[in-house]
Amino acid sequence: MATFPVLKTGAVAQYPIVRTARFQNQTVRFVGGTDQRYRDASAAKQRWQIQLSALDEGELAAIEEFFEANQGAYGSFGFTDPWDGHVYDDCSLELDTLDLITVSEMRGLTQFTVVQNR
Repeated sequence: MATFPVLKTGAVAQYPIVRTARFQNQTVRFVGGTDQRYRDASAAKQRWQIQLSALDEGELAAIEEFFEANQGAYGSFGFTDPWDGHVYDDCSLELDTLDLITVSEMRGLTQFTVVQNR
């Protein structure tokens, strides 16, 4: 399985980074006005919004190569949570697009969202 590329510092993300947990609950409403709730997943799914700046050409190229190898949101990969170091084995990118911006020599930026699958 592929793993998310690390930066030259050894980190997978830079500040600021946003991590959210989401439960996948469903509600069935009955004709009598009552409802029943149930959970589709046994635990919360994690989601990380990552903004990377001050990237050099090598880091931008590694992220672009990773994006193309995973075919955007299609592929899955292992992602290391920057907060606790836990590796989530089944993650994917949220979107099929990736914007890589070169600000100046040795300075690029990008942003994307990683979501946990189940």
